[in-house]
Amino acid sequence: MKSVNVRLTMMTNHVKDFVAIVNRYPYDMDLRSGRYVVDAKSILGIFSIDLSRPVQMDIYSDDCDDLLDALAGYIVKDETDKD
Repeated sequence: MKSVNVRLTMMTNHVKDFVAIVNRYPYDMDLRSGRYVVDAKSILGIFSIDLSRPVQMDIYSDDCDDLLDALAGYIVKDETDKD
C-alpha cells in the first residue's frame, strides 16, 4: 500500500478531472479526511469530505507509479521533503 497527500478543491471540474484519472486505473484507493474514509473513485464521496486541506490517499498497491505520475499535479509534497 502507498499513501500520499492530495489537494482537491470544491470546484466541480477539479474533482471531476481527479475522478476521471483515478478511474482509468485498476487499483483500489480511498481518501481519508479525519475519521472519514471514502472511495477515491466516487465524486459524491469526495464532496462529502472536508476539502479545505489536503487529504490522505491510500492506494492498495505497491506498484502504482503510473497512477502517481498521472496525479502529480494533485500530490502535495511533505513539508519534510527537501528538493
